[in-house]
Amino acid sequence: MEITVTLIITIITVAVSLWGFSNAKVIDELIFFGPAISKRHQYYRFLTHGLIHADLMHLAFNMLAFYSFGRLLEYFFYNPVIFGAEGTLYYIILYIGGLIISSIPDYFKHKDDYQFRSLGASGAVSSVIFASIILYPTMPIRFFFIPVDIPGWIFGGIYLLISAYLDRQGGGRINHGAHLWGAVFGIIFVVVFVSLKGQINVFQNFIGQIRR
Repeated sequence: MEITVTLIITIITVAVSLWGFSNAKVIDELIFFGPAISKRHQYYRFLTHGLIHADLMHLAFNMLAFYSFGRLLEYFFYNPVIFGAEGTLYYIILYIGGLIISSIPDYFKHKDDYQFRSLGASGAVSSVIFASIILYPTMPIRFFFIPVDIPGWIFGGIYLLISAYLDRQGGGRINHGAHLWGAVFGIIFVVVFVSLKGQINVFQNFIGQIRR
């Protein structure tokens, strides 16, 4: 098995999450908690909340999605017309940026809220998913319960609608709003940096693939 950034992030996240399942102190120290950031300046929580998950299903869903899309996106980023030799650097920036940016709205909304906590790599995973979809919008995606392939750009729309609905429902520690902001960050990241560093027109590439 090839050692990739995606594999390394997956292994670390699974290991820390499993540790957290049996050790409440780990969850308490790493979870996103506004007052701990605003009053105790524990800014590391913008990152560490992505290493822990609510339960095994939450962990499995995030890591399966991340690993599936992440391997593909790494391959795309290494392409000479995108980032070439700098692909690894931009991939890491995308993942870390997704974690941080997707948490900022919650920070300002809940920085003094002692009831709100959230955890999971959803923001970063969403960034990776939508960065992949922007570069390869017709990629075939299959749900476990639907025996047909769905084009990536349609899957993306469904994904955002479901996330928006679950976010409005509220409850639990899974931050569905992070899916939305992570998706926005992933799209903007690709459009901006591929336009600056790459050799393809992101918009033309996206429309051209859909029209085929």
